[in-house]
Amino acid sequence: MMRWILPLLIATAAHASEDIADKYPNSLLYDKPYEVIPGVFSAIGATAPPTYENAGHNNNLSFIVTGEGVVVINGGAAYGLAKALHDEIKAVTDQPVRMVFNENGQGHAVLGNNYWTEQGVPVIAHVDAAAEVEQHGSSILEGMLRYNRDQAEGTVLQVPTETFEDDYIVELGAFRIEARYLGPAHSPGDIVIWLPNQSLIISGDMAFHERMLPIFEDTLTADWIETWDTQFEPINATYVIPGHGHPTNMDQVRRYTKDYLVYLRAKIAAHLESGGGLAEAYYVDQSPYANLDTFEELATKNAGRVFEQMEFE
Repeated sequence: MMRWILPLLIATAAHASEDIADKYPNSLLYDKPYEVIPGVFSAIGATAPPTYENAGHNNNLSFIVTGEGVVVINGGAAYGLAKALHDEIKAVTDQPVRMVFNENGQGHAVLGNNYWTEQGVPVIAHVDAAAEVEQHGSSILEGMLRYNRDQAEGTVLQVPTETFEDDYIVELGAFRIEARYLGPAHSPGDIVIWLPNQSLIISGDMAFHERMLPIFEDTLTADWIETWDTQFEPINATYVIPGHGHPTNMDQVRRYTKDYLVYLRAKIAAHLESGGGLAEAYYVDQSPYANLDTFEELATKNAGRVFEQMEFE
C-alpha cells in the first residue's frame, strides 16, 4: 500500500551532511524511495560527490505512479543503480515503467540508461543533453568506472532513444507530465518535469538548496539567472524536488540557487571594479553559504569560473 509522507518543505541545508552513512545498506540506493505527494516518489541521494560508498547515487531518482504506468526521472549513475530503483518500483506497484527522462547529460542522470533500454523502455532527453552523452559519454563512463569499480558491472554507454527541443508532454492517469526545457541553466540540456495538476516540479539541476551548486566551465551564470526569472520562477510550484537534496519549496531553492548566483556575481563585479585579478577572486567572501554541503570542494572553483566569465562580459 502506498503512503503519503508530506515533504519537509522548510528543510534547511543544516540537515544535510556528507558524513551521514549510507541510509539503505541493503540496496545500491543511498536511501529508500518515499512518497512525496500521492503517486510521486523520490529516492534522495547523498549530497556528497559520487563515491563507491554511495554507488554514485548523489542525485535524486524519482518516479511517478500514474495508474497507467510509471514514469521515471533519471536513468541513474550505473546499471545496478537503475536496477535497484526498478526493484523499489516493483515493490510499490505492478504497473510497467513506460518511459525514463534524463534530466541532463551528466553521469548520474544517464549512465543507467542501458538497464532501462534492456527492459524495452524508451529514454527521453533534451537534444543538448543527448549531444553531451554522444560527445563526452566515454569519459563520463570512465570516471564512474574508476570510483564505482565492481558496482559498475553491466554498465555500457546508452544515448537517449528519443529527444525533444522545447517540451515533451505525456498524459497518464491523473497526471499531466510536462518535460520542459526552460533555457540555459546549470548544464547543457537541463530540463524540469512539471506536474501542473499537483503543483509539483522535479527541477533537476535548475535548483539547489542543501548542497552548493557547482559552476562548470560551460555554465553561463547570467543566462541561468535570466532563465530562472523569466521561465522557472513564474511556474510558481508548491512542491520542489530538486536535483540534489530533500523536497522543499520555491523560497528555499531561490535562496540557495538564484540568490547565490546573484550574490557571487556581485562579489566578483566588485572585485573586478577594484582591479582585482583571478588569484584573489578565488577568495571572495562566500561565508553566507558556508553551511552548504560541498562548500569546501566548490566555493573557490565557482568564484574563479565566474571571474573568468565576467572579465569579458
